[in-house]
Amino acid sequence: MPSYRSLFRTPEFTPLFLGSAAQTAAQTLGGLALGTLVYRATGSPLLSAVSMFGPSLAQVLGATVLLSGADRLPPRTALSAIGLAFAAGTALQALPGLPAGLLLLIVLLLGLVASLGGGVRWGLLNEILSKDGYLPGRSLFNMMSGLTQITGYATGGALLAALSPRVCLLLAAALYLTAALLLRLGLSPRPPRIGGRPSPAATWRTNTRLWSARSRRLTYLGLWVPNGLVVGCESLYVSYAPHAAGALFACAALGMFAGDVTVGRLLPPGVRARLATPLLLLLAVPYLLFAAHPPLPVAAVCVTLASVGFGASLVQQERLMSLTPDELAGHALGLHSAGMLTLQGVSATLAGTVAQLASPATAMTVMAAASAAVTLALATAGRSLPAAAAREAA
Repeated sequence: MPSYRSLFRTPEFTPLFLGSAAQTAAQTLGGLALGTLVYRATGSPLLSAVSMFGPSLAQVLGATVLLSGADRLPPRTALSAIGLAFAAGTALQALPGLPAGLLLLIVLLLGLVASLGGGVRWGLLNEILSKDGYLPGRSLFNMMSGLTQITGYATGGALLAALSPRVCLLLAAALYLTAALLLRLGLSPRPPRIGGRPSPAATWRTNTRLWSARSRRLTYLGLWVPNGLVVGCESLYVSYAPHAAGALFACAALGMFAGDVTVGRLLPPGVRARLATPLLLLLAVPYLLFAAHPPLPVAAVCVTLASVGFGASLVQQERLMSLTPDELAGHALGLHSAGMLTLQGVSATLAGTVAQLASPATAMTVMAAASAAVTLALATAGRSLPAAAAREAA
C-alpha cells in the first residue's frame, strides 16, 4: 500500500487535495454561521438543523437526474464550476433581510449543484491513483476533512463570538472562491471517462445497473443509513448546546480523524474487512447516553468516541470499488456520496422535528437507537449473502 507521502508525489493529487481542503473549510464555517443565523432568528431546532444540512436533501434529485455527469464531464471544469456556484450562493445568503424561507431555498439549490461534486471528485481521485492507492488516498482526504473541521469549527465558534454570522458567511464565500481557483489552475484538462452527454436517462440506466446486484445494494445501504441517522444527532448540536456547538463539532471531527487514521493506516486488510459492523455500532451507541442529558464535558467525550465509527465508510468504500466496474467508478462513488448526504439531510429534518416536539437530547437518543438497529439488520442480511453474489460486479 502506498505511503501518504508518496501520494503527494502523484501528479494532480496535491491540487485536488488543497482545493478540497479549502472547500471543506468553507463548508464548515458557512454551515455553522448559517445554522447560528437561523437559530438566532427563529429559535427553531428544526430550521437550524435544516439550514446546516439542507443541501443534503437536494442530493436525491441530483442522484436521479444529474449524476451521469460524474463520468461524462471534464473533471477540472466541473469541479471549478461547482466551487464558483457555492461562492456565489454563500455570498447571497449573507445579504441582510433575507427571510428564512429564501435562505433555505438557496441551501437546497446549492445542494442540487453539490450532488454532482462527489462523483466527479472521487472518480478523479480513483483515476489519478493506482488501484492500491485509492484507500490510503481517500483515508488522507478524510483525515484532512477531520482536521479542517476541527480547526474550522473551533475558529468558526471564535469568529461568531467576535463577528456577525453574515460576515462569517462572506469569509466562507471567499474560501469557496479560493477552492475554485486552486482546482482550475492546479488540475490538468482531462477528457470525460465515458463518452456521451449527461442526461436523466443515462443517470437512471447506470443507477439501475449499480443497484441490480444485491451485494452492492447492501453496501450502499450500509454507507447511507446508519451514517445518516447519526448525522441527525450532529445536526442538533446547536440546539443542544447553543454556546458550545462549535466545540462539539470539533470533537466529532477529532473522533472522525482518529477513526480514519486507524482504519486507513494502522489496520491490516484482513482485520479491516471485519470491522465495518463494529465501527457502525460504535458510531451510534455513545449517543444513547444523551437520554440522560449529559453535561457538556460528558457529551464531548461521547461525541468524540462515537465519531471514530465513521472509519467504517473506508471499509465499505473499498468493498464498493471491488464490486464496481472501473468505467463506472465516478458514478458509483457519486451515488454513494449523494445517497449518504440525502439520508443525512432527511435525518437532520427528522431529528429536528423530534427535537421540536420533545427535546434535542431525546431526538439524539432516538436517532442513535435507529442507527444501531439498522446496522444489526444489515449485518444479518449480509451474513445470508451467498459467496457468489458477494463477488458479483456486473
